[in-house]
Amino acid sequence: MDGLSHTQTRDPMLKNAAGFSKEDEIVSPVSGSRRTAYDIDGIVEMDEDVEAREVSKWKMASFGRRGRNQRSNSTTGFKVYKRRWIGLAQIVLLNIVASWDWLTFAPISSDAAIYLGVTETDINWLSTAFLFAFAVTCPVTIYLLHRGPKPSLIAGSVLILLGNWIRYAGTQIEGGKFSVVMVGQILCGLSQPFVLAAPTRYSDLWFTTKGRIGATAVASMASPVGGAVASLVNPALGDTDQVVLIVAIIATAACLPSAFIPASPPTPPAASSTISKTPVLTSLRVMFRSPPFYLAFITFSAYVGLFNAFSSLLNQIFYPYGYTEDEAGLCGAVFIIVGLVACAIISPIIDRTHAYLFGVKLFVPVIVAAYIAIIFAPQTRTIVMPYVFSGLLGAASFSLLPVALEYLVEITFPASPEISSTICWLGGQVLGGIFILIMDALKDGRPVDLEAVRDAGRNNATGGDKPPGHMLWGLVFQGAVALAVLPLPMALGVRRLGMQTTEGRLNKDRTAEGVLVGQVPDRDLER
Repeated sequence: MDGLSHTQTRDPMLKNAAGFSKEDEIVSPVSGSRRTAYDIDGIVEMDEDVEAREVSKWKMASFGRRGRNQRSNSTTGFKVYKRRWIGLAQIVLLNIVASWDWLTFAPISSDAAIYLGVTETDINWLSTAFLFAFAVTCPVTIYLLHRGPKPSLIAGSVLILLGNWIRYAGTQIEGGKFSVVMVGQILCGLSQPFVLAAPTRYSDLWFTTKGRIGATAVASMASPVGGAVASLVNPALGDTDQVVLIVAIIATAACLPSAFIPASPPTPPAASSTISKTPVLTSLRVMFRSPPFYLAFITFSAYVGLFNAFSSLLNQIFYPYGYTEDEAGLCGAVFIIVGLVACAIISPIIDRTHAYLFGVKLFVPVIVAAYIAIIFAPQTRTIVMPYVFSGLLGAASFSLLPVALEYLVEITFPASPEISSTICWLGGQVLGGIFILIMDALKDGRPVDLEAVRDAGRNNATGGDKPPGHMLWGLVFQGAVALAVLPLPMALGVRRLGMQTTEGRLNKDRTAEGVLVGQVPDRDLER
């Protein structure tokens, strides 16, 4: 390469991406000693116009950036900034609130049905409509996320605010007005893609390869945390209108900071972040020509759909067997808390090893086994079995989610990460709504005396394994779908089937890191 050593480069994008000032230092992970960066002034020779154009490529790749470009003799590499945690925290808050909105009525389905003067099937439609609404704003979500996470988060916040207060207005009409509540619920559902699809785009923009899985995990896991909060807290908040009011107040407080988060970092965190985002149509062509993408898409959509259906119907699955709303809510909380703990342990390991495919093939069979075991859990009429199987399902599902999202980004690179994320979430939400409808249709049609069931409790409830209102066949349906999808992820990476995959983004970052620092990895600099 014209006499250049392997520690040098003529690529001005990589040079400018470093952007270090004179006082910047780097610590060798090998020796721990400070070392001087390679002299690059003799390598990069360009006039001011060319330099300005190269800097603008990075600035225009993210919405509203105020970047800086400085060359110095002190250090080479990429930087991450402490301010990245501000935006990540906001994504977490919005995902918690959005999921809480989704499951506002599910844990109190019987009480909400009485308050609003409708049936439990109508209450199920509140969750179902929320999921179906995801599809409506997907194109806008892709457009906004393509420009950067901040405009997407602002749009989601506005819809969350409107939806929550319209729902509350519906509960204040005498006797409760179900149609008004439904309008507010749909607005909340329209907000979901703006915040749910943001984590992969945000982690790609702000984090290095050593932190993206963790960042995606933290932000993505916030959604089921909101579900856990709803399952655990809502039954204790009082009447239906009080529940909706409290959720609306919390949502308002969570949405307001969206306008003040930083739009993008001054300089990129990794080489892959310096690449101008692939246009939407080109990204779609890249994905749809990739056979592994179809397998990953179907797998992700099916298991997210099952997760959504199980979370929405948890109370109705257990109460015919004498479980109280509090006990069903605790089951949902165990499901999510155990999942969060498992994800917190697994994500840093995957972040370091990048064993995405191994993680997918490890967790999916556990999820299938858990769904099959849950078929028999309510019939035991004990606390232990539902909680154990729900915890197992939560641990595997939560660990799989961020791994699957980052794996999708890798196998579809250079397609923009927000596109694969949004499309896969769309599949999961739509299938979740369909699964809820199917499981509700499979529900036993005999009338249930809720007061009698509550008074009898688990130990004295009548009806055997199939009491009035049971959802046994719905649980069988869940297990059958989970088992039917199992072969698809197991085929990923199998060369004989034409399903071999590559690590596109990781390879880009590894190559650039080697060019910049002579194959010696640098620690992330943080400001």
